Amino acid sequence: MDDLGLDARILEALRELGIEAFTEPQRLAIPRILAGANVLLVAPTGIGKTEAAVLPILHRILSDRPGPIACLYITPLRALNRDMLRRIRFFEERLGVRVAVRHGDTSAQERARITKEPPDILITTPETLQAILPGKAFRRHLHHLRFVIIDEVHHLVQDRRGTQLAVALERLLAVSEKPFQRIGLSATVGDPNAVARFFGGRNPLAVVEALGEKRMEFPAQGAAGGDL
Repeated sequence: MDDLGLDARILEALRELGIEAFTEPQRLAIPRILAGANVLLVAPTGIGKTEAAVLPILHRILSDRPGPIACLYITPLRALNRDMLRRIRFFEERLGVRVAVRHGDTSAQERARITKEPPDILITTPETLQAILPGKAFRRHLHHLRFVIIDEVHHLVQDRRGTQLAVALERLLAVSEKPFQRIGLSATVGDPNAVARFFGGRNPLAVVEALGEKRMEFPAQGAAGGDL
């Protein structure tokens, strides 16, 4: 397996999953994200878009140790929040990177825990991001923000929620210590450049399209090996 510049501990975790090769979107996007580029990755479902964004961010958190909350992973659906948490837990346990989910159904006890002990990666929704931004504690934690991943952007770009999220991203710039890296993930869209401009703010995202290869994402923990 070509390491694509990823930390050896991440590669070891992938081998534990039985991963033998990276998929096309991962080969195209991971080096660019590692280099700090703002990227919109456009690829069909089921060929590793999520890992193409998450693996280089895990690498940067391990190497740079920016402090919590280093990364916001924003999804339009709560069900995606839960799925993301399940998939990242494997790496959390092996890399020592803390992950949590915060959305409208999060219990008061869990909210208090997240506020007191913020994770390295917070998975949330556009609406919850709007809700937590005014809070003094969260604004203090988001001072360390370095990365924002927006999943399923094609569901948001022509929606009021997308407009609100674009505004929230600009508000985050006033909170974070330095400009954060933006990574958008999308299924095939008619005009990816329009999406890149919409969520890129002052600097449109670089469009990376990987449309020609159908390969599966990594298997659940304990499953047989395959491609990531």
